[in-house]
Amino acid sequence: MSVNDTVEILRYTAFTHDPEGGNPAGIVLEAAALSDAEMLAVAAEVGYSETAFVTARDDERRAFQVRYFAPTAEVAFCGHATIATAVALAERLGTGRLLFDTGAGEIAVDTEIVDDALRATLTSVPTRSAPVAEETLEETLAALGWSRDDLDPAFPPHVAFGGVQHLMLAAASRERLAGLDYDYERLKAVMTREDWTTVDLFWKESDERFHARNPFPVGGVVEDPATGAAAAAFGGYLRVLGTGSAEFTIVQGVDMGRPSTLKVSIADPDGRSRVSGGAVVLETS
Repeated sequence: MSVNDTVEILRYTAFTHDPEGGNPAGIVLEAAALSDAEMLAVAAEVGYSETAFVTARDDERRAFQVRYFAPTAEVAFCGHATIATAVALAERLGTGRLLFDTGAGEIAVDTEIVDDALRATLTSVPTRSAPVAEETLEETLAALGWSRDDLDPAFPPHVAFGGVQHLMLAAASRERLAGLDYDYERLKAVMTREDWTTVDLFWKESDERFHARNPFPVGGVVEDPATGAAAAAFGGYLRVLGTGSAEFTIVQGVDMGRPSTLKVSIADPDGRSRVSGGAVVLETS
C-alpha cells in the first residue's frame, strides 16, 4: 500500500484563479506522523515540483511548521506551495495572518479576500544578491545553449537569495526566453554544485512587468510554471541593482501552457520581498 493511501493529499494550483493555470502543489495539512522518507515518497508520487507538509500546527496562534519536498529532495523554501498552503488553511480557519516556520526561517503570510477570491501574500526572509563567478556563468550558458549575445547587458548575472538561491539571467528578447531547450543533466550538475534551486530566466517588458521561466532540474522537473521563491529573490536582485519599480508583476508559465501571475513588492528596509497570488483546488485525494 502506498503512503499516499494513508494521508490526505490536497492538490492546489498557485498564482492563478484558474485550475488550468498556475503551478500545482501538493499539500498535506496533517503530516506530523510522517517520516522524512515518507514525505519524499508522497512528493514523488504526487509528482508536482513541490509538496508542502504541515508537520506541526497551532491553529489558535495560526502558527505552522511547514516542510517542502520536490520529487527528488527536500527544499528549504517554496513560494508557490506556501501560497497554496496558506489559501487552503484560510479556507478552513478564516482569513488573516499565518506564520510558517520553514527551513529558510519564519515566513509571514497574509490572507484576504480580493475581488471575491482568496489571495495570499508572503513576506520573504531578507534578500541578498551578488554577481555570479564568470567561470560558473560560462558553464551555465553552455548548459542552456545560450551565448553572451542572448543576455540583456542592462541586467548583470547574479545569484540572488530570498529563502533559497537562484541564478538570475536576463534574456535579450522575448523570443530568446521562449526558446528554452537545455541540457538537463549538465545544468543539474552545475546547479547542484552551486546550491541553486532554480535558474531564473527573465525578460523585461517594462519596469512594472517581467516575463520569467525557471528550469528546475535539481527538483526533478524540467521547468516550474510559477516560482514564488525566485520572485522573492528577484525582488532582492532588483533592489541591489537599484533599478525598476518597487511594485511589479512577473508573468510565468505562459510557454508551458500554465499562465501564472505573481505580484511582487519591495517595501522593507532589509529587502524582504512580498509575493502575492491566488490559489485554487485542482483535486483532492
